[in-house]
Amino acid sequence: MKVFPFKIPKPNDDALVYQEDIEIVFYDKLHQHEEIQVSFIAEGEGTFIVGDSINNYNKGDIIVIGSNLPHVFKSEKSTKKSVMLSIFFTNNSFGNHFFKLEELEVSRKFFKRSSNGFKAISHKLILQDFFLNLKENSKLHRFILLLKIIEVLSKCKSKSLSTFINKKQYSDIEGNRMRDVFEYTMSHYTQEITLNQISETAAMTPNAFCKYFKKRTNKSYFTFLNELRIEHACKLLVVGNELTVADIAEKSGFNNISNFNRKFKVVKGITPSKFRKLV
Repeated sequence: MKVFPFKIPKPNDDALVYQEDIEIVFYDKLHQHEEIQVSFIAEGEGTFIVGDSINNYNKGDIIVIGSNLPHVFKSEKSTKKSVMLSIFFTNNSFGNHFFKLEELEVSRKFFKRSSNGFKAISHKLILQDFFLNLKENSKLHRFILLLKIIEVLSKCKSKSLSTFINKKQYSDIEGNRMRDVFEYTMSHYTQEITLNQISETAAMTPNAFCKYFKKRTNKSYFTFLNELRIEHACKLLVVGNELTVADIAEKSGFNNISNFNRKFKVVKGITPSKFRKLV
């Protein structure tokens, strides 16, 4: 199977696909697919990248990933079990004009939000109940539940996941290159990563790599790397009460506390110490 782009298996060519991922860690290869993905994290926590942005996920989260939006999940190393319940469908799964019907006007906000990906902030318990009912229901009732899920996701408070969308779909070569870059970065971000190291991973010269990465993510590689490190630091600031800010800076890949404080404030708007007090 080609890792990128990724094909969602469709039993009997079903228009709506329900999938359960029950693993120690989630599928951790950068990939994209035509189908919109709506997922409920039933167990597990970690980091995921959608488009150009790094985000954290936790048990109970409801996540929407838009059509052909590149994404990858990275489960925490301490995770003992990861469970994700997902539904996959396209704008045209039920006919080219189905979601354009006047009766489904409410769904247009869902599709607009999904293009950047989003996480539900409110109505999470209602949405979780819908997902937990999907497995035991018939295909007809799954379809009805999908419409209910879309309705709630159109009305709920949400957080956009990606700020930049590269409209051009990756070729296999480009996809494999970006996959290798993301895999290397997510495996080594707590260590020093030089431009030479990451450009070699992409099999490019440093100058060519910098232009290549920015064109596809709308940000420099080291901006992306710092954002990934800051998200990791945020998790440690929440759960690592025994760790000092200096300890967290070191564990997140920063070589000095002043640089950490400066980069953290650029990304989060506040200092690490203030962030810790607020959460």
